[in-house]
Amino acid sequence: MKLWGGRFKKETSSLLEKFNASINFDKRMYKEDIEGSIAHSKMLAKQDIISHEEQKTIEKGLLQVKEEIESGNFVFSIKDEDIHMAIEGRLIALVGEAGKKLHTARSRNDQVLVDTRLYTKRRAEEIGSGLLELMDALIEVSEKNIGVIMPGYTHLQRAQPILFSHHVMAYFQMFKRDLERLESAVERIDVLPLGAGALAGTTYPIDREYVRELLGFAKVSENSLDTVSDRDFIIEMNFVLAMIAMHMSRFSEEIIMWSTKEFSFVQLDDGYSTGSSIMPQKKNPDIPELVRGKCGRVYGNLVSIMTVMKGLPLAYNKDTQEDKEGFFDSVDNMGMSLEIFKEMLLTMSVNEENMKKGIYGGFINATDVADYLAKKGIPFREAHHITGSMVAYCEEKNTSLEELSLEEFKQFSDAFESDVLTLITVEACIEGRDSYGGTSTNQVKRQISEGKKLLEKYKGEL
Repeated sequence: MKLWGGRFKKETSSLLEKFNASINFDKRMYKEDIEGSIAHSKMLAKQDIISHEEQKTIEKGLLQVKEEIESGNFVFSIKDEDIHMAIEGRLIALVGEAGKKLHTARSRNDQVLVDTRLYTKRRAEEIGSGLLELMDALIEVSEKNIGVIMPGYTHLQRAQPILFSHHVMAYFQMFKRDLERLESAVERIDVLPLGAGALAGTTYPIDREYVRELLGFAKVSENSLDTVSDRDFIIEMNFVLAMIAMHMSRFSEEIIMWSTKEFSFVQLDDGYSTGSSIMPQKKNPDIPELVRGKCGRVYGNLVSIMTVMKGLPLAYNKDTQEDKEGFFDSVDNMGMSLEIFKEMLLTMSVNEENMKKGIYGGFINATDVADYLAKKGIPFREAHHITGSMVAYCEEKNTSLEELSLEEFKQFSDAFESDVLTLITVEACIEGRDSYGGTSTNQVKRQISEGKKLLEKYKGEL
């Protein structure tokens, strides 16, 4: 008989049992369910709602259920519907009458949310650790390649010369924001829902603050209706995961391009690449391609839960059972992606010579020529026009700006002097951009140093 079956005269249809059950995916929250139930039983005993002897019996039984699950001896069945009913049913079978008292002063609605919030908080911490490790790898790659020069792009056209480390540290900033978003999301996850009951609270003299302390939540929820229907924290975590996935996908796209023969900027390690079943010469960047592909999957999970929630009236509706599978899928895939992406980066080799070659031929120092003229007193718009004319001249002559003679420079403006030839070299263009956040060696080293301090701060908080 179902634990809730008192008012029913017929057995549940087997088709409904299969359709209704969530145990195949929510059983991963067994630890959280048992932890929440033990805390609840302790509170019931503290408040004299059950006896202390009954509480000890319940706790002992729950720990036995946990041992059975972890040893593989627990039999999961869709007849139990979900992990909560499965554990409670087994508890009653083990300890009898005391087990039947565990559900006093709570509903499956607030019980489910205890498990989900505990689980989400812990997975958020794991994702945070994965982000920190990836950011550590970015620091390591940046330090190792501090002198490597590459073309920076806008519109996928060569724009200005930059340090490769500057490019890598741009992703550090993206993941830093993700870490901050994750930290902020955890504040809203870290709320105890137990005590809200089915939707209106409970008539029992419960102590929610005591349960909060036992389970390590930061605060207690304020409104029982909102509490049992709230899935904002799941949506927010899905959003944070989607942002991480998007940033990893952007980096993946560049690594895929850079590893082509057309670019040959980087080479992925054999241990983190695959081959072709028919073309012996192939070395495929499957890791960044899969990470790029998983971004769409994570987006889908976010849109799915937002769509589920958009029309739900207060309070609880069964629709919200759809909150978990997508989230579980996203957190699993992003956790794995962070780990393997980090290893791929640490084993990736950088082709310094090809990166520097990529700078030439695209008039990548044209802005510096215009800036040179502006610093000589020529209005920037006029300097821009002069430099554009020089680029057109170079294209006609099949040459570059740095290859022009001083006499050729002076054909376009008398403001040019001999120092222009040293000020528009690739190295000078990079080191001249020493404004805060720029690509000069000094600024990139500062970024790396600040990045290290940030990581130490976060690691100290874990």
